Amino acid sequence: MPEIYKIRMKIKNIFFDFDGVIAESVNAKTEAFKEMYLPYGHEIAEQVVSYHIHHGGVSRFEKFKYWEKEFFGKDISEERVQELANDFSKLVLQKVIDSDEVKGAHDFIKKYSDRFNFWIITGTPTSEIEIIAKEKGLTEFFMGVHGSPENKRYWTEYLLKSHKLKRDETLFLGDATTDMDAATFSKLHFVLRENEENKDIFKDYTGLRFKDYVELEEIIFNKLAIK
Repeated sequence: MPEIYKIRMKIKNIFFDFDGVIAESVNAKTEAFKEMYLPYGHEIAEQVVSYHIHHGGVSRFEKFKYWEKEFFGKDISEERVQELANDFSKLVLQKVIDSDEVKGAHDFIKKYSDRFNFWIITGTPTSEIEIIAKEKGLTEFFMGVHGSPENKRYWTEYLLKSHKLKRDETLFLGDATTDMDAATFSKLHFVLRENEENKDIFKDYTGLRFKDYVELEEIIFNKLAIK
């Protein structure tokens, strides 16, 4: 038996955010939002970018509602929100599918999918993340893939209760404040995936963090293992 399996593990379940955690796709979405609002001027486009970066993990539906109210004073209909979301999806879907992985992500997921229970929880619409996961060859390794319109707090609680998971055996891997918020709300372990986009947002964060999956393995099998 490999030595690693002799370690007594505290963690049995892992929730993954997707953009910035499994795939280096945060910038693809940033550029797509910017492209959609450039016709209204560079100032508005840059404010869109700033808001998106500081509210990573918030669904595109909520972002469009906020921007339309903030910039144009509109309380837009659900139909209009869906139109904007569809336009955004056309711009970004293939870019996300083609995006690079976070270093070591695929190897880690394949290697440990029989050791841990894996789920994806993301702000991307469920129908879209299902396509992305399938195209990236990830679907078989995850017990479920879940996105908006439900938020991340909803999904953490839903999965904990529906699968009877123990909170202290469950880890959330995220790169956004919404990820940390959901982990805190559901009393889960949280490990931050740090990158260029979130370094200022999390400059005061003192918890566990990783840049690639070699570092994550060290955290799970060392710092989160039962001594």
